[in-house]
Amino acid sequence: MAALFDLKNVAKSFVKGKEKITIFEDLNMEIEEGDFVAIMGPSGSGKTTLLNMLGGVDQPTGGEVWFDGARIDKLSEGQLAKWRANNVGFIFQFYNLMPMLNAARNVELPLLLTRLGSKQRTKNVMTALKLVELEDRAKHMPNEMSGGQQQRVAIARAIVSDPKLLLCDEPTGDLDRATADEILKTLQLLNTEFNKTIVMVTHDPAAAKYAKRTLHLDKGEFVEAEQAA
Repeated sequence: MAALFDLKNVAKSFVKGKEKITIFEDLNMEIEEGDFVAIMGPSGSGKTTLLNMLGGVDQPTGGEVWFDGARIDKLSEGQLAKWRANNVGFIFQFYNLMPMLNAARNVELPLLLTRLGSKQRTKNVMTALKLVELEDRAKHMPNEMSGGQQQRVAIARAIVSDPKLLLCDEPTGDLDRATADEILKTLQLLNTEFNKTIVMVTHDPAAAKYAKRTLHLDKGEFVEAEQAA
């Protein structure tokens, strides 16, 4: 079976002043559909850069990035935006909710880029909120919810368009342990019950244990550190 994601000999560098800074020189990585991968590594090792490349936000300076049999690193900005809207959900550490919109309206935002009618958008929004057990908070504003509830709204927003891939950048970094575990169990459910492919950057070994496997990124290379039982 072909990998959902296949990074082939990927290089990434940028110029800062007169200095060329190399993040990756020859990075290879495969992610199967339905995988849940935690990526760990020291600060500055390129974890977020890698996540941005997987999401088509950042482009490599060399090599190839393939998704579901199609090469995405050669797409135009417009093509990438359409590809992201159809395939990727993003979850961040600080939720990134719009403070002037209630939970339902925040979740609906990705659907405004689609051709779905108002009734179908509302149905999809409530389905996503139900999955994260927040349908009773649909009319609440972000400042009326806890950090954990806000992150669950952010997860609902990420899954409302039914993407194949969820990219999570330190999704529990701003939460206490008990709330973090609730969020991680939700991600685990999306992976096991709904076959969402998840790539999660984290500095927290306890969070990484929820993934099926953990990869350690250091000096531009991956080392598979741990395989879940």
